[in-house]
Amino acid sequence: MAGETIQEGFEVFAHDGDTALGAVRKVRPHGRAEIVVYVENSGDYTVPLTAVRAVHSGKVIVDAAKLDQKLRRAIGHAHDAEDPNA
Repeated sequence: MAGETIQEGFEVFAHDGDTALGAVRKVRPHGRAEIVVYVENSGDYTVPLTAVRAVHSGKVIVDAAKLDQKLRRAIGHAHDAEDPNA
């Protein structure tokens, strides 16, 4: 993982250029090698730092293949409540 240091508030993306799926709420809680990400419409999830592909410009890009199934499902529904006409 190259780039800047992950900070609380950074937006999280499955792919650079996509819509953000959520935001970083905690970095290395209790010294663990993970971040806590709030996923829209779902809640908080832990993401191992090994799943972080890149960090730049206030963005965290994750490798969806390295995320657990529950988190991948939540990402798939992150924007369900949005108005498509907005």
